Amino acid sequence: MDILSTSYWDARLTFHESPNKAARGLKTMAIRKAFLMTLKPGSQDEYERRHQPIWPELRKVLKEHGFSNYSIFLNRGTDQLFAYVELESEASWQQIAETDACRRWWASMKDLMLTTADNKPVMILLDEVFHLD
Repeated sequence: MDILSTSYWDARLTFHESPNKAARGLKTMAIRKAFLMTLKPGSQDEYERRHQPIWPELRKVLKEHGFSNYSIFLNRGTDQLFAYVELESEASWQQIAETDACRRWWASMKDLMLTTADNKPVMILLDEVFHLD
């Protein structure tokens, strides 16, 4: 499978209750995404350093676009990253890629990881096969 041809902005939709809407008895649609990215050899320490913490403006943009429970895990033996995020809508996933903060972040990370020609991290999106609330 050619990972560059994998749809960068794919989504799997699931229902769950958000904390603020659950209090009012309302259900909201949430999207859970999991994906893999790959670091270039010798980049682990610098990748971690640049995330401690991420830029305040990037954090703000992520929150404004409804991103939550965002975690990135590193397999030190393979330089592979596993990321998980929950967000409010597919539109948010698409829109964040167009923000200045996100594009600048990607440009700043391109020396550390595999990226496409426009600096987006090469991602392999994963399909959810099991979930337990």
